[in-house]
Amino acid sequence: MKVVKIFIYPVKSTHRIRVAEAAVNPWGLQHDRRWMVVDDAAGFLTQREEPRLAQVQADITSEGLVLTAPGMAALAVAFPEGAEEDVTIWKDSVRSVAADELSGTWFTRYLGRPCRLVYMRDPYARPADATFARPGSVVSFADGYPLLMTSEASLADLNRRMSEAVPMTRFRPNVVIDGRTAFEEDTWKRIRIGQMAFDVVKPCTRCVITTIDQESGHPVGREPLRTLNAFRKYGGNVYFGENLVPVNTGTIRVGDEVELLERRAAAMPSG
Repeated sequence: MKVVKIFIYPVKSTHRIRVAEAAVNPWGLQHDRRWMVVDDAAGFLTQREEPRLAQVQADITSEGLVLTAPGMAALAVAFPEGAEEDVTIWKDSVRSVAADELSGTWFTRYLGRPCRLVYMRDPYARPADATFARPGSVVSFADGYPLLMTSEASLADLNRRMSEAVPMTRFRPNVVIDGRTAFEEDTWKRIRIGQMAFDVVKPCTRCVITTIDQESGHPVGREPLRTLNAFRKYGGNVYFGENLVPVNTGTIRVGDEVELLERRAAAMPSG
């Protein structure tokens, strides 16, 4: 098995950047989800509430970001240097720094609601979900764990069950592997990618974002959730992909071999 694609998302819930390699830090891939859009109550915003975030491109520069989106002038945003404040992501209160006022105005105009852009200055500030991650694990502004891995073999199986195929981009992974057998990753506990080891901590719960076209920013029906609900539902949720926690730090690359190091005692039930 091999890595076939690597993606990062500099601003949470915005458009992807495909890269040939990425440094792996304890909290995730370099530059991945260190920025986030929050509302006027300092609560995080994603495509769940604002599908048009899918069309925001955040390109990395040495000074910060350059933001572009349909109908908007490009905006350079510098790494902020102000005082830290608390923002909320799910049930977590996380320290962050507000970006400049122009970036807030930019997102407010684009989304049509008051909002701001914030930056996670200290990537060790937020613990990963301790339900499954090792004590001391940390995460950026990703939902719960540092990386998400998906398999082309599993996507092919899912697409065979639907009348119209969906692309892998709907699942917003960091690492895509080719895979040998559909959903074999359900049985993995630890893997090696190149020289990097990862704990495979839990299957990824899927939400309405998978029904949003990542190019247009428009919801496009009930798939793939409807089909996943028919054969990938467990405990009230549906699953696709696996959450990873790095064991060490280093670099992963497209073309790296993926090696299974340890299996789980029991796989997630599926049909």
